[in-house]
Amino acid sequence: MRNVTLILDDGSRFHGKSFGYEKPVAGEVVFNTAMTGYPESLTDPSYAGQLMTLTYPLVGNYGVPPFTIEANGLATLMESERIHAEAIIVSDYSENYSHWNAVESLGEWLKREEVPGITGIDTRELTKVLREHGVMMGRIVFDGEDESVKTESYSDINYVDRVSCKEVIVYSDKSVSSYSIDADKASINADLAVSQKKKVVLVDCGVKSNIIRCLLKRGVEVVRVPWDYDYNGLQFDGLFISNGPGDPDTCDAAVQNIRKAMQNEKLPIFGICMGNQLLSKAGGAKIYKLKYGHRSHNQPVRMVGTERCFITSQNHGYAVDNNTLTEAWEPLFINMNDGSNEGIKHKHNPWFSAQFHPEAASGPTDTEFLFDEFVKLL
Repeated sequence: MRNVTLILDDGSRFHGKSFGYEKPVAGEVVFNTAMTGYPESLTDPSYAGQLMTLTYPLVGNYGVPPFTIEANGLATLMESERIHAEAIIVSDYSENYSHWNAVESLGEWLKREEVPGITGIDTRELTKVLREHGVMMGRIVFDGEDESVKTESYSDINYVDRVSCKEVIVYSDKSVSSYSIDADKASINADLAVSQKKKVVLVDCGVKSNIIRCLLKRGVEVVRVPWDYDYNGLQFDGLFISNGPGDPDTCDAAVQNIRKAMQNEKLPIFGICMGNQLLSKAGGAKIYKLKYGHRSHNQPVRMVGTERCFITSQNHGYAVDNNTLTEAWEPLFINMNDGSNEGIKHKHNPWFSAQFHPEAASGPTDTEFLFDEFVKLL
């Protein structure tokens, strides 16, 4: 294992050993307090551009499951087709793994996908630095090599554009088909009309596979479109806005398309994570950046107007400003730790969203019923 150093923008330096691919990288340093789920987190597109620190000390002891694709085109046990995090930072990497479904070690996977991994870092101290200062840019450099790694400002990059699909993809139970973004919408509509199932347009801002799985198992057909694709003109029964990485203010094209769709006041709309923020922006609200974000499996949220509280899985660095919601909107969920917004709903139309991940993968599934509520509205 080569010696490697994590250098934060405030000058802090953390020394460790490399157990992944050996290349210098830079990105926004964030921390996740979940105890398990590194295969799902690494393949979550919402981590694009970030150096992911895991606070739970022991990582890698259950290895990595096989990468297989189902008949519907989705990865069976991952949340996308590849690792999206720029690197993973842990305290104690377990090279020896034991799990009935594991086929390789975490280190072997990282090397195969050319993603760095650092072990031996005091992740508790690193997390304390990030909590006090807030998330910041950092770079990973190898001893004896140039420390000047190119660093881009995280908020200036449209990461959604980098991870979103580049064509229109239609998912059914056991099949998948695709169309060019330049394909005639009348032709797509003709193909969609063959099935009698309800159709949901999913705006892909960096969607996790389990969101699509949750929709498919409820008997709908999913039409996945790029984040800036104008889906108005397609024949569909509901609109879904996915999670995704980066600053929502870089996604104005998506906001404008949502506003067009809202001209149909009876159209059901559901958003998750980035989808909550984009729906809020389409409704006139503003977004702000959290100091260090919510990335964990144990975030408590309360449904507004009730005493119902749920434990949720989350992964986001931005939040909706409740004070900027217009008169027609109201908060749906509130975070019980810091009081931040965790979802909104329209007072009259069938439009709502969640800042957390009801589909989890990994994490608690307490709020998966939100998919049922959405499908009921179709």
